[in-house]
Amino acid sequence: MENATIESFTALVEEVTRAIAGRPLDEKLEQQLNSTFPADGAAFERIFAACKAGIAAGWICNREAGGIRFGRVAKPAEALNGFSIDVVEMDSVKGPHHRHPNGEIDMIMPLDAEARFDGRGRGWLVYPAGHAHHPTVTGGKAIVLYLLPDGAIEFTRP
Repeated sequence: MENATIESFTALVEEVTRAIAGRPLDEKLEQQLNSTFPADGAAFERIFAACKAGIAAGWICNREAGGIRFGRVAKPAEALNGFSIDVVEMDSVKGPHHRHPNGEIDMIMPLDAEARFDGRGRGWLVYPAGHAHHPTVTGGKAIVLYLLPDGAIEFTRP
C-alpha cells in the first residue's frame, strides 16, 4: 500500500471496529479478532502494509520520545465506533507506565521475527478496562496499532 493516506488507512481500520462495536474488551473479543482478522489473513496484512507505508511517508509515528516512535492517527469517531487509532514503533524497549480506563486492543506486527509485544507475537491482544502496564517490546522491532475506546489512556507511575 504505497499510496496510503490517513483516509484509506482509517477505512481499513473501520472494518475492524465495525466487527467489534459494542463488544466488551475481554478474552472472547481477543479470540474473535484473532479468528475474524487472523495474523496471516488479508485484512491484517493490508493494515500492516498501510502502517509501514504511513511510517515511511512520515504521517504515522511522527513523534518520538524515549526511543519510541508514536502518534495518534485518528481521534475517537462515530465512524470508528468510538475508538481512537494510535500506532507505535518500538525496538526492544520498555514504554511509559499507563492505564487503560476502558481497555485496549493491540494489533501486534513484528518487523523482526523474534519481536514480542508484552510477550506476544503477531496477532491481536485485548486488555480489559482498568488494565495498567509498561508496554514492552523484546526481541527486536515491532509496530503496534492500538485501539482505545473513547481514546482513553492515563499515563501513571507504577
